[in-house]
Amino acid sequence: MSTGPIDIADIKRRMQGAISVLRTELSGLRTGRASASLLEPIQVNAYGSNMPLNQVASVNVPEPRLLSVQVWDRGMVAAVEKAIRDSNLGLNPQTEGQVLRVRIPELTQDRRLELVKVAHKYSEAARVSVRHVRRDGLDIIKKAEKDGEMSSDDLDRLAEQVQKATDQSIADIDQVVAAKEKEILAV
Repeated sequence: MSTGPIDIADIKRRMQGAISVLRTELSGLRTGRASASLLEPIQVNAYGSNMPLNQVASVNVPEPRLLSVQVWDRGMVAAVEKAIRDSNLGLNPQTEGQVLRVRIPELTQDRRLELVKVAHKYSEAARVSVRHVRRDGLDIIKKAEKDGEMSSDDLDRLAEQVQKATDQSIADIDQVVAAKEKEILAV
């Protein structure tokens, strides 16, 4: 079925993209438990350029509060250690040959509350992105009606579909953030 000048599936895909970005940002928030995704955003100065950590080392979680970073090139150990220290994650790796051991310290209640605020900031940015997609979709629909490409009834039907997709995406964002907040506040 053709929906006229707007593709509802494309609107939904763009809204899901905002949720996907939110999940990625939230995975980088420390929750007091070791997670390999914690080190994903770290860039290492390697071979004359910045590279993601996972392209110069493998990250394992041998214990709930410990990360093990196996550096593949012995010459890169110092660069990886420096990148982890400088990452503003508050982590202090210990070097044992080509393996870096990164202990995950306990989070204080104040730090947990700060992380919840950061999670809510990320969720608001995702909501704004979803609202921008909705606005773009509604603008396309209104322009098509103004140009005589669709009737007023079609405009109302498509606008309702766009709003339903928006409401569903906002509900998904709230659900993702609530789960992360629960994870952060768990002691």
